[in-house]
Amino acid sequence: MKTYMPKPGSIERKWFVVDAKGKTLGRLASQVAGILKGKHKPIYSPHMDTGDFVIVVNASEVELTGKKKQQKVYRRHTGHPGGLKEVPFERMIREKPERVVYEAVWGMLPHNRLGRKMITKLKVYGGPEHKHAAQKPEKLELGY
Repeated sequence: MKTYMPKPGSIERKWFVVDAKGKTLGRLASQVAGILKGKHKPIYSPHMDTGDFVIVVNASEVELTGKKKQQKVYRRHTGHPGGLKEVPFERMIREKPERVVYEAVWGMLPHNRLGRKMITKLKVYGGPEHKHAAQKPEKLELGY
């Protein structure tokens, strides 16, 4: 029996809406990353992008466990000497809640060309509204 290899043109992509309200950030991110990769499909192949589109709403209401709300820090570097920028979680969730979910999901995807292609299928919104009604997204309940 031959192994089935999906052709790029034969992959059907669905749109899903995930409500992040009250969800734990890491658990939400790992399940969204699995959907973006396509691991929920029988045609999953690790070297291909077989995943679906995911719209995450209410990103500003995502939860963290323990003392992480006070201790978690997002770091980036400008590339110049002394250019380390640090932003605490509480400020990041207040100013850019979309970035919090985006960073968590990006950390769980492959860091190569394929991962960069997968992350483009993630759409994150801080509030309950999104602008993808034309794609007729299905509501997805994440189980954990």
